[in-house]
Amino acid sequence: MQQRLLTTQEAATYLGVSKAFLERDRWAGARIPFIKVGSRGVRYRPQDLEQYVEQQVRRSTSDRGAA
Repeated sequence: MQQRLLTTQEAATYLGVSKAFLERDRWAGARIPFIKVGSRGVRYRPQDLEQYVEQQVRRSTSDRGAA
């Protein structure tokens, strides 16, 4: 099954963050996986965004998640 890749703006809208947030994430080491298309293009797979969201689930503000 072929799935549509999302632009940075579409991924930002999906996550409810700014485009700049995703750009900074890529510069800082990319916690959110992305796909490089050509020399400058960046795309996101919806399943990677969903997995990122699931990894962010916490039970309290002091919960740092899985080590």
